Amino acid sequence: MKKRIAIPLENGLLSPHFGHCQAFAYVDVENNTIVKTTTMDPPEHQPGTFPKWVAENGATDVIAGGMGPQAVNLFNGYGVNAFVGAPIMSPNDLVTDFIAGKLNLSANYCDHGDDSNHECHHE
Repeated sequence: MKKRIAIPLENGLLSPHFGHCQAFAYVDVENNTIVKTTTMDPPEHQPGTFPKWVAENGATDVIAGGMGPQAVNLFNGYGVNAFVGAPIMSPNDLVTDFIAGKLNLSANYCDHGDDSNHECHHE
């Protein structure tokens, strides 16, 4: 399994408001192990810019606190799975719980696409 998971950040932790985050962490996962974490500053926020930018940076999934339905639809349109309602934690802790199937989410907007090995992690 190879994934690139994007997480909107505020002061180094998950931002509760997706559209108002300060940065994004991109956590690269291979064979259920975190291999690299990169932090990037997003472009200026305009409606629809963050989902496109996140997808262009290779994300397969995004884990967020709060996110509106338009952003979820845009992510799905770009082939990025949106996981919403995550607790405020560090990116590595979120991804560790996510790949272990232990991350508690209030919503899961999974677009399974053509990946037959894809698993949604939602409890």
